[in-house]
Amino acid sequence: MLRARNCGLILEFLIGAFENETALSSENIHNRLADYLNDRGVENDDENGIQIFDTYEEKSAKFIKKWTDNGFLTNYQNDDGDIYYELSSHTSKVIDWLSGLKREEYIGTESKFKSIITQLRELVEYTNEDKGKRLQLLEDKKQEIENQIIRLKTGEDVKVFEEYEIVPRFRQITKLAKELLSDFKDVDGNFKDIIKEIYKKQIDPTLKKGDIMQFTFDALDDLKSSPQGKSFYAFWEFLLAREMQTELETMIVELFNTLKDKNIESDDNFLKNMVQYLYESGSKVYQTNDKMADKLSRIIRENTASRSDITKQIVQDIKNLLIDISKKDGRPNVSLSIDADIDINIPFDRKITFEQTETVEYTLKPTSSDLNISDLNELGKVFGNVIIDKKMLEQNIRSALHDNSQITLSDVIIKFPLQQGLPELFGYFGVLNHFKHKTINESKQQPINFDLKNNKRILIPEIIISR
Repeated sequence: MLRARNCGLILEFLIGAFENETALSSENIHNRLADYLNDRGVENDDENGIQIFDTYEEKSAKFIKKWTDNGFLTNYQNDDGDIYYELSSHTSKVIDWLSGLKREEYIGTESKFKSIITQLRELVEYTNEDKGKRLQLLEDKKQEIENQIIRLKTGEDVKVFEEYEIVPRFRQITKLAKELLSDFKDVDGNFKDIIKEIYKKQIDPTLKKGDIMQFTFDALDDLKSSPQGKSFYAFWEFLLAREMQTELETMIVELFNTLKDKNIESDDNFLKNMVQYLYESGSKVYQTNDKMADKLSRIIRENTASRSDITKQIVQDIKNLLIDISKKDGRPNVSLSIDADIDINIPFDRKITFEQTETVEYTLKPTSSDLNISDLNELGKVFGNVIIDKKMLEQNIRSALHDNSQITLSDVIIKFPLQQGLPELFGYFGVLNHFKHKTINESKQQPINFDLKNNKRILIPEIIISR
């Protein structure tokens, strides 16, 4: 990503699109990128196969595919079969690293030092097996708490963090929460690696079902017994506890209310949805685990006696080819031949025939027109040499769609009145081809004012444009 010529474009879009989202639907991310490319005026990009004549929707689709192939994005299907995109663990780490390079207004030396002291105390306490020492540490904590209670009851000033103490701690917590999401993606990646290995071993003719099962269970045991696996499963059980979720949500709400009361601006609202983000990411790990279990179930149920040697070899060759293709960047040169006649029906194509085309003879003679010179002058106004900036018209539609999921062409023209009459309206009709999601409602007519000075208008069908 950092070596790409359009690195700035990639990072700027991904950071903006996923600033407050962990996953975006396929339609959402494609529409956002199309609008972004249009705003930036991206015309062509040889590195990604973007041509100047491509619509912004086509450019967006090519970019998304390229970024997914390069591992910048990952995608998955939800339970309804909809495709969703999210940042890969590598991309998340790049963005976190770049964010860490920013010059901070608040240098949290005091907060970082106290965080070190707190973690040191925790390490010393929970690594000490001496019961007497542990008891003494607890007694010291108890005494400190009692002293705080006495000071509060006697009316002494309560210790309250100042702004220079609050802001660095808030940023540290937000940073740790984002790093936690990246860790979830790493665990999910480990499960997916195991699934890939299962596919590879399944096509190995020298291995039996028992060998595949043994590999899978050994790999799972290694993952769960690793420090990363133990940490994840312990945290997941901790997060699923309803009391912990309630406590987290309550503390987060109180924190943001405090920031608001102290007039401290929080430019990062990630923490507000942290519990939801963590739950969704953890659920994806378990969904991947379920896919692996389903794959093993199919392997167990597979009846090897029903598969002929020839079919088995063909399937094995196809799988080997797909595995090789997955390691390379490019389109697979794979095809399938069928030894049967295929009925191809192309109703709009010209039929192949030896019959001669009949010559049509027109016997009606055209009549003379009743138009006079003044009428011709009026007609010339419609077909006059008027230059219409279609790029600007397209920009008008996208601008109107920015705050609305859908809008009618009439609403666009109300927001951006016609300056050049009917030719400009016809220009809008031509620009509509650049938008995939549009509906024409013939049953409903809408008036369009094309000449405000003379109060002239025309009725057109309702045209609804969606993102």
